[in-house]
Amino acid sequence: MRYIFSIILALCTITPIMAQQKVLSLKECLEVGLKQNYDILIVRNDERISSNNATAANAGMLPSLGLSAGYAGSADRTETTPREGEKMVDEASYDQTLDVGLSLNWTLFDGMRVRTNLKKLRELEQMGKLQTRLTIEDFVANLTAEYYNLIQQTLRLKNYRYAVALSRERLRITEARYQIGDFSRLDLLQAKVDFNADSSQYMSQQERVTASRIRINELMANQAIDERCVARDSVIEVNGSLQWDELREQTATTNVSLLIADHNSAISELDLKAVQARNYPYLNLVAGYGYTHNHFAKGVTKTRGTLGPNVGLKLGFTIFDGNRRREQQNARIEIENAQYNKEQLHQSLMADLANFWQAYCNNLEVIKLEKENLIAAKENYNIAMERYLLGDLPGIDMREAQKSLLDAEERILTAEYNTKLCEISLMQISGNILDYLEK
Repeated sequence: MRYIFSIILALCTITPIMAQQKVLSLKECLEVGLKQNYDILIVRNDERISSNNATAANAGMLPSLGLSAGYAGSADRTETTPREGEKMVDEASYDQTLDVGLSLNWTLFDGMRVRTNLKKLRELEQMGKLQTRLTIEDFVANLTAEYYNLIQQTLRLKNYRYAVALSRERLRITEARYQIGDFSRLDLLQAKVDFNADSSQYMSQQERVTASRIRINELMANQAIDERCVARDSVIEVNGSLQWDELREQTATTNVSLLIADHNSAISELDLKAVQARNYPYLNLVAGYGYTHNHFAKGVTKTRGTLGPNVGLKLGFTIFDGNRRREQQNARIEIENAQYNKEQLHQSLMADLANFWQAYCNNLEVIKLEKENLIAAKENYNIAMERYLLGDLPGIDMREAQKSLLDAEERILTAEYNTKLCEISLMQISGNILDYLEK
């Protein structure tokens, strides 16, 4: 009995503890997570990098300008032996040269390779934005699913608490009837066993609620990972108005993975153009402006300085490099593979969409059926309790009626959560998952 009383005391203290918890709506959880989640922070930085890279300078369209300066000196001893006459020796003299100048190099034309590089960088920039959106959509889907899992686990905890209350009431009745001799000791022991089993199940369910709460804190990147929080919603509201034709059309036009596949195809085509650019000549501009000062230790000229610009054009053409044909063939194959990958992805997404749609429709029907079963189970339990109080129903049959009621509540809760998961998956595949931010 002491064990039973300790369980009752633990159950009675749940209400004040839950009153201290932080209440959060789905929208509040998503808003916090979008600001703090580490995966989102990382992918947004990656997006910034791809945006910084999409410049004309990085593509090679702009000239390079350099400043250089130098100093050189030489002290040479020169011996000159003529064919006729005496050998002449010029003792070491120190000559100096000082130069400074600007140099400019600019590729004017290279078969459109530079422009192709810029287009590729801009495609990568767009892919960076889509990758950010994909990560955000995955986060919204995961957090939404976990939010409703917390609701499911909390409702299941409530059902188990109700089961404990029913078992406790049955135990009280059995003890009273045992005292007056209407029930046997076997009935009393069975009632205690059932009460203890329900209490143990209730306490185990508390661990599942805690695990779901910790997972939500992890997704939101809360520093206090074990912060107590509860869902503002008390039921799992299922959206039963989804339409198959709309979902299929939206998947084909707005699914992020398909949009990324489109950019991958475009990049493959640009890679081919970059290789084909080597079939054309290139033209480079070389220009400079500088000053050179020479100081001579001996000779007629003591110093000499030159100042002025210089400019030149370099035209070239790569006749043969041994790899161009192979690289072009491989680039064309990559274009085919990119198209195949897109078609395969589209087919896979449509298959997933169809599977989730079928499960979604089936679970909606299951919910209707289980709601009817729940009404029948409640009526069956009330009748069983009346007969049990009159002594016309054995304890085992009473337990079976109680179990039928709890099983009916569990099945409808499971069906609602499974339907919600299908709804979330359908919304994610069709590119509408961000709608949960507006709820």
